[in-house]
Amino acid sequence: MEVSAGDLREEDAERTSEVLDGLLEAEAERRHLAGLGNVLPGGSSRSLWEILVANVFTLFNAIVFAGFGILLALGRWQDALFGLPALMNTVIGVVQEFSAKRTLDRLAVLNAPTARVLREGRIREIALDRVVMGDLLVLRTGDQVTADSRVVQTDATGPGGLEVDESLLTGESDPVRKRVDDEVLSGSSVVAGSGIAEVIRVGADSYAAKLTAEARKFSLVRSELRSSIDRLLKWITWALGPMILIVANGQMQAQGGWAVAIGNGQWREAVVGAVAAVIAMVPLGLVLVTSIAFAVSGVTLASRKVLIQELPAVEGLARVDALCLDKTGTLTTGEMVFDAAHVLHPVAGWERVLGAIGDAPDANGTARCLAEPYGGAESPLPVATAVPFDSVRKWSAFVLAENGAGVDPGTWVLGAPDFVLGPDAGLAEDREGASADPVPLALAGDLAAAGLRTLVLAHSPAALDTDAEHGLALPAELQPVALLTFRERVREDAAQTLGFFADQGVEVRVISGDDPRTVAAVAREIGLDCEAGFDARRLPEDQAALGEVLERERVFGRVTPAQKLAMVHALQARGHVVAMTGDGVNDALAIKEADLGIAMDTAAQATKAVARIVLLDGRFDRMPGVVAEGRRVIANIERVSMLFLTKTTYAFAIAVVFGLLAWSFPFLPRQLSITDGLTIGIPAFFLALMPNADRYRSGFLKRSLAFAIPSGLIVTAALIVLHVVGDGLGDFSVTDMQAASTLTLAGIALWVLAVLARPVSPFRILIVLAMYAGLALVWVIPLTRDFFEVTWLPQPLALLVLGIVATGIVLVELLRAWHLRFTRAPKL
Repeated sequence: MEVSAGDLREEDAERTSEVLDGLLEAEAERRHLAGLGNVLPGGSSRSLWEILVANVFTLFNAIVFAGFGILLALGRWQDALFGLPALMNTVIGVVQEFSAKRTLDRLAVLNAPTARVLREGRIREIALDRVVMGDLLVLRTGDQVTADSRVVQTDATGPGGLEVDESLLTGESDPVRKRVDDEVLSGSSVVAGSGIAEVIRVGADSYAAKLTAEARKFSLVRSELRSSIDRLLKWITWALGPMILIVANGQMQAQGGWAVAIGNGQWREAVVGAVAAVIAMVPLGLVLVTSIAFAVSGVTLASRKVLIQELPAVEGLARVDALCLDKTGTLTTGEMVFDAAHVLHPVAGWERVLGAIGDAPDANGTARCLAEPYGGAESPLPVATAVPFDSVRKWSAFVLAENGAGVDPGTWVLGAPDFVLGPDAGLAEDREGASADPVPLALAGDLAAAGLRTLVLAHSPAALDTDAEHGLALPAELQPVALLTFRERVREDAAQTLGFFADQGVEVRVISGDDPRTVAAVAREIGLDCEAGFDARRLPEDQAALGEVLERERVFGRVTPAQKLAMVHALQARGHVVAMTGDGVNDALAIKEADLGIAMDTAAQATKAVARIVLLDGRFDRMPGVVAEGRRVIANIERVSMLFLTKTTYAFAIAVVFGLLAWSFPFLPRQLSITDGLTIGIPAFFLALMPNADRYRSGFLKRSLAFAIPSGLIVTAALIVLHVVGDGLGDFSVTDMQAASTLTLAGIALWVLAVLARPVSPFRILIVLAMYAGLALVWVIPLTRDFFEVTWLPQPLALLVLGIVATGIVLVELLRAWHLRFTRAPKL
């Protein structure tokens, strides 16, 4: 598309007496080939291959799949069932990380399809990556600035000039008037007027590209559950090396020594026993059950219009103790609403004038708020001259040539009190003898200090001076008629939701790019106790000093994007678990670095991309539901982890004892599948999804191990007693002893399940009874009895097992009573 440079004014492009032609096409092409084009970097910090390597080629997987391969090679596929959950764990890890990578790769601050540039005296629309250093961008209302530029021309005489909305980048909610030589940043939008700007930074050096690059850096959500489980798996992985040697040697010695075992072929049974011992130490299902619990929570929250972009985020709000809220779009809707009219000197028809201003088709957002209380008149006012609002003048006006609808004729002005009533913004030379009225200005100052946006309606019988020499000038004598106050519309659910967080001990901090007084007023309206907002321009740069201010203050205004990020880091450095909400690109980095980032439905695409949670319907009152879901997940996974870690404990202990004493391992791998499935795998799935309102407490791994290690040692002691006493009772076969060991382990482990399933409910009782029934069916059904190589026990051995299991149940009950006292939550 091409338009002649002479048509710039008709196209709303801005011109001055200087004629601009822009770059030659040949020169633009040369610069593009030289690497001076607006080519944005792409991709996140991890490729698909790197994700696969990180999740597949691990020492943990090497050990597990090596055992899997060995059993398959020996033809013992029945004993290799443990490979399936290990494979699923790996697949889940790859899918989760790749999904996060795709989200980050789609992140973009710039979403303009094309750029409009001036080249060789003509306007051309080109692709974003064809913009080069030195190009002249032609900016019009509604355009997004595609590269960092310096303004070279503006339509200074027009009603709007060049006004840019930088709220997504800086948090400032008001448009910014740009003059010649001012910079306009990529990612900002033109909301009024037009202009021409020279590109000064392109590609990776532009503001939008730097912001995008920072946001695209890959990072997993901080999860205590995941980090604790990963740490535990790391400990287990490093312990497996020496354990393999101990177990392998013990199994060979149990078969008569290495030479004998190899000679008579018994080495196969020794290898199977060694693999069984090693694999039993690995809590394979813990990662799987945790992932399933997260996934089900994600589906549950999605039905409530809450999008979970990374599954472990559902636990995040349950751990948060510092919630940072952006004002606009989070606590408020971003809309202005009329507050009150403070009448000073009533003039006939002033309400009618306000209605006409609110009903005007070109009314801005603030003026439109007047339509509801004052608008709706059937007949229009006889307006002779109208001047729209301008962000530099800070006022709008119209002149009534005659009395109409009971309204006094003359000039009516609506604008900022100090600009309308006082000699400000260059108006003193146009208003000789004008002086500020201290009464309305003082009142206006008090209202502004309360956080209200304040405008004054003034009237003069004289006409508006619009001659060419003076430009636009207000009449010398304006009488203030009324002070009008406006406030941002606060979300109806904000106060109730913040009250919930206060009851939960979560400290709330409101941070915004707006005036601190305005932010403080909104904070007071939603119930936060604050006298005045803190001006972020006075914040220290030192992280420690910044943290001290954050502990003391709760409401901040004039906060820059860099300061938001620094505030998150400062709170984290002081041990806080931080959640950050927002909707602008200026919030993106802070949302990404917070322990839990939350974006509203109105958020910029780049902000949604880095957020862990998105409130799809913008309802802030969804947050308590997310908290409850997170608590359910944490409490249930903690319960389930005790089951898995109990197994890991007794597996390690059995391997050490039986390996060092050169006793045959008491189970086949398939027999362990019975105990794993009935005492852990199947019930863990149900327990992880059940309701649970326990309040979050840190120390998940410590509490889990405090129960799991002693309970695992109880099981180990029971099996040792069975082995020692059983050998003295009679000459039982290997199958008899393996079946007895399986029943002993299952009997005690099922009672561990019964203890951890409390408090008692019908469904929990049903789960435990079903697992006992499942164990009985393994012995009753011939097919399963043959597959798992178990048998009915001789009476002496059966009585011994019964006595050992009964003793183990008593010890487990005593352990649980101690554990409840040890981990009892402190009173609030």
